[in-house]
Amino acid sequence: MGKVYEYKNWSEIESATTKLVTKLHGKKFKTISTISRGGMVPARLLADRLGIKQILVDGESIPEDSLFVDDIYDSGQTFRKIIQSAESPDELVFATIYARRKNNYPKQLVYAELTRDTEYIVYPWDRFEHGMPYEEH
Repeated sequence: MGKVYEYKNWSEIESATTKLVTKLHGKKFKTISTISRGGMVPARLLADRLGIKQILVDGESIPEDSLFVDDIYDSGQTFRKIIQSAESPDELVFATIYARRKNNYPKQLVYAELTRDTEYIVYPWDRFEHGMPYEEH
């Protein structure tokens, strides 16, 4: 059996972003940190909604007052990598649009929604990469 794909449209992303902003309410960040490719669009969406002007991409360290953003929490590999570069690992907030349905998440994780199962999420900004047209699916 091949991969199962879950195609997300912009309306679903906007709705999930709103949920994420609500969950982050009351937390103050001066910057957003992210990784290139997967985290760039979610970082921009959150920066606009949270009024954050500076997005740091692929930095060598994550400042204490920075929110880390990625598109999905899956295996935990990205989290394990970036937590080592955080100035304050216990204070780091790791925000994602989706989190893979599982039992164990780091305490620093804030996510908008859980995946249904193990499907591969295809975001609107990933469509070309997956041979899909840019219009809504």
